Parts: sequence; C-alpha cells; structure tokens
Amino acid sequence: MAIVLKPEQEQFIQSQIDAGQFSNAEQVIDTAFRLLEQHSAEYTQWVNAVREKVIIARDEVARGEVLDGETVVTDILERFRQAKAAKA
Repeated sequence: MAIVLKPEQEQFIQSQIDAGQFSNAEQVIDTAFRLLEQHSAEYTQWVNAVREKVIIARDEVARGEVLDGETVVTDILERFRQAKAAKA
C-alpha cells in the first residue's frame, strides 16, 4: 500500500527525527499507529461503559427509581455546605 503524506505531516515526521525522538520515519508512523490503536480501544471501552450505564438508568426509570432535579441539586448543595463547614 502506498500512502501519500501531506507536506505538514512529512514536516512533523522529520521534526520528530531531527529532535532525536525517533531514528526514522517508520518508527514515527509505528508509534502513531500504536497510539491510534490504544485510543480506539479506550474509546470503545468508554462507549460500552456508557451504554451499560444508560441501560441501567433506563431500567431504573422504568421501575420508578428516579429523583427530581431539584432534590438532587439540593442534596449536592447540602453536601458542599457540610464539607465547607467541616473545613472551617
């Protein structure tokens, strides 16, 4: 497979080599692909975790296990007040 790089990509690769970070362009590209693979795997894990949380939340709502927004905000503000009072 032949890949054509944009001039700014070639410049970046060369700057990494010139800075002593890598010995050649292959090392730069190999590292870039490893990082892309890692990012992709982490993103997939995040998406799956969010999906699980959404399913759990949907089921809780279906069972009537919900709090109204005002109650939640009031509870959070009270916790902040208590934490601030404990520090004083």
